[in-house]
Amino acid sequence: MAKWGEGDPRWIVEQRADATNVNNWHWTERDASGWSSDKLKELLMGVRVEGVEGTCEVTEVSKLDGEASINNRKGKLIFFYEWDVKLNWTGTSPCGVKYKGYVEIPNLSDENDASEVEIRVSLAKDEPDTNLTALMRKEGARQIREAVAFYISALRTEFTQGMILPTANGVSHPGAPAPRQDVEPEMQRIKSVKCPSGGVTIPTCKVTLKETFLTSPEELYRVFTRQELVQGFTHAPASLVPEKGGKFQLLGGNVSGEFLELEPDKRIVMSWRFKSWPAEHHASITLTFTDKGGETELRMEGRGVPQSEEERTKEGWKRYYFEGIKQTFGYGAMLI
Repeated sequence: MAKWGEGDPRWIVEQRADATNVNNWHWTERDASGWSSDKLKELLMGVRVEGVEGTCEVTEVSKLDGEASINNRKGKLIFFYEWDVKLNWTGTSPCGVKYKGYVEIPNLSDENDASEVEIRVSLAKDEPDTNLTALMRKEGARQIREAVAFYISALRTEFTQGMILPTANGVSHPGAPAPRQDVEPEMQRIKSVKCPSGGVTIPTCKVTLKETFLTSPEELYRVFTRQELVQGFTHAPASLVPEKGGKFQLLGGNVSGEFLELEPDKRIVMSWRFKSWPAEHHASITLTFTDKGGETELRMEGRGVPQSEEERTKEGWKRYYFEGIKQTFGYGAMLI
């Protein structure tokens, strides 16, 4: 037995005014239930899908029962979360008829990957059959899984800050989780940025797309900078002021931002965000128009796109911008 005053310094917590967990030796626990509840509501309320069947959106998180916590023992973080979620959704057909339904997520827990989460979509009682149910089961469920994946990622990054402390020699405890080595090479480009609203760091990535249109750079540039043309290819209300510092809103307010640079017929740079992204977070979108002699090559480069929104952002630009422009104005061309 050690003499008084000669005990293992890792256990001397009560002698520290700040009660720091020296060398991460003690078991510490942080309740993440309140934070998780707010984060899940924020993410799930941003779910909105559109298709030929109409539009569907989550209108209420009617049930969110469960808990979440994080434990730190010898520098190793152990995550626990278990939630029973019920959502209300509303669908609107192309002719304006509205439908109501529910989404149930009976077991959102650390035992399952986000891709394995069970999602049950149904119509409210006495509602007639509608193709909107299929839209919600496919695209709605996909967006819900993306929201769940973002929550899990945020729980493991944002909420854990400060739980793993430097050891006596100034480095992280050897028991702390090491970066994964099985990440695909494409994911190595992912970075992190801070959201202006709360200084929260989120993983972001770069998105690049390229498309060819059978029109001139001048005409294609006009499509992106004339309000009536934007409303034409998006088939939704839009407002924009095509000048440096000018604001814009598209797709009924689901997309918004600001023009940062406008070089007529050649280049557009804008601050751009989708409604469901973390509050105040914007990506930088650059559109470059290149004359190909009777055709225009359009290159879209997005920087600062939330990692969990990468595929949704790509598909959104392809569907609502590229395909919408071609179908509306007849600028169709072979894909490259």
